[in-house]
Amino acid sequence: MASASSCSLKLKDLSRGAICCWKWNRCYSKFSHGIDEGEDASIPSSGICRPLSAILKELNKKVPDSLVKTRLENDGTPIRYIPWHVVNRILNLHAPEWSGEVRNISYSADAKSVSVVYRVTLYGTDAEIFRESTGTASVSDTSYGDPVQKAEAMAFRRACARFGLGLHLYHEDAP
Repeated sequence: MASASSCSLKLKDLSRGAICCWKWNRCYSKFSHGIDEGEDASIPSSGICRPLSAILKELNKKVPDSLVKTRLENDGTPIRYIPWHVVNRILNLHAPEWSGEVRNISYSADAKSVSVVYRVTLYGTDAEIFRESTGTASVSDTSYGDPVQKAEAMAFRRACARFGLGLHLYHEDAP
């Protein structure tokens, strides 16, 4: 097996039928992408691909308090959250093969709120998995950013929480 520091590895050297493609920063299964098992092509490798279980284990760890922010709701209730850019960096660190996309943007019938559906996909050497979530923002609330931006950031954080990232913030009172 080639070392993680090597620039490339041979297809025949790969275990579990996974190819780590540095060029696209993704892990792909040779079985689902039609690559011939007998092919002897060199495949560039970044050495960063890991099984999905290892990625999820890292994402489920408690986020340090130094990375968590607090904001006040309109009624004065404090809400602890992880800023979207911190969530992005955590994903880049532990799941560099991730991707994200806005799936839908819709305004309420009265045009007072906007909702965004966001999908986050993680790619491991053995599988890929996605989670989607929604975020909603009031169109009249211009305290920071535009409403679509706020709804997207909320949906992104919530989709990541479905993988376990920052999930502890949703049930801090639990034992």
